[in-house]
Amino acid sequence: MPKNKRPVARKSANAPEVKDEQQTTDLCALALDLADESASGDIVSAATRAELAQKHIDFQRLLRRLLAQGKNEVLYGAIEMARDESLDGYRYLRAAVEEGAANLILRRENGLELEIDAFAIPVFVHSQGGLDPAADFQDSDAYDALLHSFTDAGLESPKAQVVLVSHAYDLGEIERINYGQLHAMVREAAQSLTDKKIAAAPALERSMAAGWSPTSFGPDDTAVELRFLLGFALKRSDDAFYKVPAGEKAADAYFAQRAERYQKWTEDYAPLVARCLGRARGAAQSAGPELTLNFLYQDLFFGARAQGQSEHDMLHLLSTLNQALAGHDPAQVQAVIAPSEDEDDPLLLVQLSQGGTPLAAAGKPLDPAADLALALEDLADALNSLGITDISVSADPLS
Repeated sequence: MPKNKRPVARKSANAPEVKDEQQTTDLCALALDLADESASGDIVSAATRAELAQKHIDFQRLLRRLLAQGKNEVLYGAIEMARDESLDGYRYLRAAVEEGAANLILRRENGLELEIDAFAIPVFVHSQGGLDPAADFQDSDAYDALLHSFTDAGLESPKAQVVLVSHAYDLGEIERINYGQLHAMVREAAQSLTDKKIAAAPALERSMAAGWSPTSFGPDDTAVELRFLLGFALKRSDDAFYKVPAGEKAADAYFAQRAERYQKWTEDYAPLVARCLGRARGAAQSAGPELTLNFLYQDLFFGARAQGQSEHDMLHLLSTLNQALAGHDPAQVQAVIAPSEDEDDPLLLVQLSQGGTPLAAAGKPLDPAADLALALEDLADALNSLGITDISVSADPLS
C-alpha cells in the first residue's frame, strides 16, 4: 500500500466542510499514533506514556462525539485515510469505530454504569422456493420464547435485559446500516429498555423500511438465503458474566464454554428460529416451516455482518466454480489462487484450467484487514471440498 505523509491536524475553521475535514484528519492521526505504539511494544518513558494516555482519551472522546452526531462521512473518510497510510492503523481505527458504533455506556446518578451492545447472528436458511417475507416474525409465541432463550441458554447474562428485533434482516438490509445509524439504533434500544414510556425508533424503523431484496426462486427451487437476527443486550458494566479471565488457559476455557453454550443453543432453539422466519414459498399453506438452518457464530454487529458476508461470498464463488467443473473430473483440474492487484477493491482470485486449457476465473472480495495467509488457506480448503487437489497458492498478486 502507498505510504503517504502522515496527516497533520489542521487549524480550526468555521465552515462545516472544513471542520469535517479537520475531524477526519484528527481522528486518523490519533489512530495512527495509538496503533504504532500498540504494535511497537517498546518500553517508553513516563512522559510518553502520559502523552499516549491523553491521546487515547482524545481519540475516544472524538470518536464518541462523531458517532453521536452521525458523522458517517468523517468516520468512513478517516478509515480510508488510515488505510492509505498504515495497515495497522487501518485495523485499529476500523475496529474502534465498529466497536464504538455497536456499544453505548450509560452512567446513572447513583454511580451505576450500564452498557448496551448490538449483536447479530447470521444464519443460512435452506428451503424450497425461498422465504416468504409476509411470514417473517408472525409467530408471537415463538418470538417470546426465542427472546427469553438468550438469557435462559446462557448466551447473555441472566441479569441482562435483551431485546430482539422482530425482523430477519437480509444481506442488503444489513449492509445498508452504517456506523451512525447503528449507534442511533443502540440509543433507541437503550431508551426502550430503561424508559417505561413508549418512544419512537426512527433509526430502527429505517433499517427495515426497504424490506428484503426480490429473489427469482420458483416454488420448486432449492434456495439458500442469508438472514441476520439482530438484538441488543443491556447489562451492568461490571457484570462478572462478561469478564474474561486474565490467564491464557482460563481465557481459552471461558471462550470454549461460551462456544459450547452457543452450539447447544443452535441445536435446541433452531425450531423456534424457524418458526420466527416463517414458511418457505414452496411449502403448502397447511405445512410447517420446512426450513433447514445453518448458524454462524453470534458476535457484535459488524463482526457478525463480516462473517455472513464472507461466507456468502465464498458460497457464491464455489457455486460459480462448480458450474464450470460440470463435465470435468475435479481431480484432473488445476487451480491457481492469489490476491488481485487492485488495492482499492481487493479480491482473492481463482483460475481453473485442465491440461493448459482455461476453464474459469472468478473471485471473492478480500477484507483489507484480513490475514492474507489465512484467507488463502481457507480458499484452498474450500476448493478441496469441490474435489480439486492440484492447487497452487501465491501471496503475490494475480492480474
